[in-house]
Amino acid sequence: MLKTSLSPMTPTDAANEGTPVSVKIRERLQAARRRFYANDNIAEFIEPGELEQLLDEVELKMQDVLDSLVIDTENDHNTDNTARRVAKMYVNEVFRGRYVAAPTITEFPNAEHLNELMIVGPITVRSACSHHFCPVIGKIWIGVMPNEHTNVIGLSKYARLAEWIMGRPQIQEEAVVQLADLIQEKTQPDGLAIVMEASHYCMAWRGVKDMDSKMINSVMRGVFLKDPTLRREFLSLIPQRS
Repeated sequence: MLKTSLSPMTPTDAANEGTPVSVKIRERLQAARRRFYANDNIAEFIEPGELEQLLDEVELKMQDVLDSLVIDTENDHNTDNTARRVAKMYVNEVFRGRYVAAPTITEFPNAEHLNELMIVGPITVRSACSHHFCPVIGKIWIGVMPNEHTNVIGLSKYARLAEWIMGRPQIQEEAVVQLADLIQEKTQPDGLAIVMEASHYCMAWRGVKDMDSKMINSVMRGVFLKDPTLRREFLSLIPQRS
């Protein structure tokens, strides 16, 4: 007679079996007293395989939204499978920066003791505003003043870090600060400057419907904050924004 090594399902296991994966993830976050705002990364609280389950759950909820909008998705060929497409867009693309860990960044010592201003950009970034989930499309310029202890990272890595931060529902002011904090942590420069210019479709597509307005903001750290001459040099070297 064959013996099975499978242990019987406990009442807790049975209860968890029907629990939505979003509830499980939320309970882990709450147990750890961790914040889970729209622009927070929660990757460490998602277990293997749960992202696929989350996608399935979002699809079901999105179908409820379409039904409440009185759209006949059963007979309308244009919205057939729209719920699945929207779920994949949010979980795997637009809000991916919430659900996956930070990109691996190889850091090198500043062997040549470089200490001259370096500017990276414009980096095209795409996000969504946390208020209406409308697109935010713009460009970022990053200025770094290294020192002999600064970690050097490849130019493309700045774009990867920016994409990871922007891949969440954001407001522009907070997004730039989050990016500055991340680059500061990774490279430890003497100074860091970031300028972002973006179009917000919550203003262009709805509301006042102003297609031409853009928002520009900046973060200055270290010597960029203390030295007005260096700050002016950085701003003067940024190509004319459009």
